[in-house]
Amino acid sequence: MKIKRVGSEPSNKGPADWFTGSVRLDPLFEADEPARVRGTHVTFEPGARTAWHTHPLGQTLIITSGCGWVQTEGSPVEEVHPGDVVWFPPNVKHWHGATATTGMSHIAIQEALDGKIVDWMEHVTDAQYRH
Repeated sequence: MKIKRVGSEPSNKGPADWFTGSVRLDPLFEADEPARVRGTHVTFEPGARTAWHTHPLGQTLIITSGCGWVQTEGSPVEEVHPGDVVWFPPNVKHWHGATATTGMSHIAIQEALDGKIVDWMEHVTDAQYRH
């Protein structure tokens, strides 16, 4: 058994290469080998969002507070609320973040494949975000 105590890892600012706006990343867990699952609590201020990206084994988001937007490439933007669970299949290009006026937090869970968790791409444009 392993217990990771709250505050044992510092919060981090979401890097500008991967996010637009103010984003805080709070690491939750990273399973030991041979498991490969990892989780992070992500907090987006209003207007903040990820860049477009994919995950080799997919990603699950559990919305914990606020109101957010999620989108897969070629699909409409969807609004999400606390308690909603979003699944992005492997290698599907997507983004997620807060709405323009309301912050949003979620727990992001994904698995590493050969040590790789995510492929970051271009930023979501203001036009794409405002849909």
